[in-house]
Amino acid sequence: MIIVNVKDNESVDRALKRFKKKFEKTGVLKELRARTYFEKPSVSKKRQKERAVYKQQLFVDENY
Repeated sequence: MIIVNVKDNESVDRALKRFKKKFEKTGVLKELRARTYFEKPSVSKKRQKERAVYKQQLFVDENY
């Protein structure tokens, strides 16, 4: 359960923004979307490898 303490003279928009940040960090929505369909373990491993290669390429390109 996410608890956001609203401080004195704090706008509701700012408190809502903090709530959204905390909610996103928990990863609930990401997990919910992942559970909407079944993905074979081999497919998920392949996707993770491709993502890692992409990130590595970005890191290498930044250094040049």
